[in-house]
Amino acid sequence: MTATRGERSAVERPGWAPVDIDLTRPSPARIYDYFLGGTHNLAVDRDFADRAIAAAPELPYGARSNRAFLGRAVQYLTSHGVTQFLDVGAGIPTQEPTHEVAARACPEARVVYVDNDPVAVAHSRALLTGNARSAVLQADVRDPKAILTSETVRSTIDFSRPVGLLLLAVLHFLPDADDPGGIIGTFAEALAPGSYLVISHVSPQPGLDTEQLEQHLRESHTAFMRGPQEIARLFEGWELVEPGLVPPSLWRPEGVPGAQAYRVPGLVGVARLP
Repeated sequence: MTATRGERSAVERPGWAPVDIDLTRPSPARIYDYFLGGTHNLAVDRDFADRAIAAAPELPYGARSNRAFLGRAVQYLTSHGVTQFLDVGAGIPTQEPTHEVAARACPEARVVYVDNDPVAVAHSRALLTGNARSAVLQADVRDPKAILTSETVRSTIDFSRPVGLLLLAVLHFLPDADDPGGIIGTFAEALAPGSYLVISHVSPQPGLDTEQLEQHLRESHTAFMRGPQEIARLFEGWELVEPGLVPPSLWRPEGVPGAQAYRVPGLVGVARLP
């Protein structure tokens, strides 16, 4: 007897997938998890990701180097006394997520994950069930006031103390019309001196052919590449720490970066609020 589509979906739904999530559509958050080598993704996500990789083979390495940068940045922040983090555009917290990295240095560290994707939020809440020091908020980076005034954030983050504001791989989804610099400025107004801003952003690199990737981004209306000067302006009012704006694998690397480190179409930076 042949199973119906609904019966097949019920059988095939993995235990980590919330019951109210449509598993027939690819999810950006699960696609990113696939790039990271994670297990919280489905065939529909892998099919979409493989087509993107065909257009830009460096995407998986770029995603992994971005996640490794997140880990080093969080370690840097905890070493400078930051024990609370606002991770906006976080996706699904798998593969060395912020709360796990921070907790290794400070078991009392608190993290709020923010994302506007209901799929990412549902997965995150399922994964973080029982974690009293991490919270998840569904909200849009384009409305920083709503994030800052939410009960989820206010009950988790103490804004009288420094905060790590993490904006990794999210600002390049905003066109200039959304004023990403103004969004950061609104967050900065709420943060105590000594807070830190962490950004990663897709960007063309000298000697790296990004034409196919840029075409893919334009056609899919998913992201906007910005050059080094445009990304540097996002840090206005903050003090960039060494080594400044660099490809992700070159930001305070733990070993000697390989040649592939120079072939990532992106820049990262960490800055302190004076």
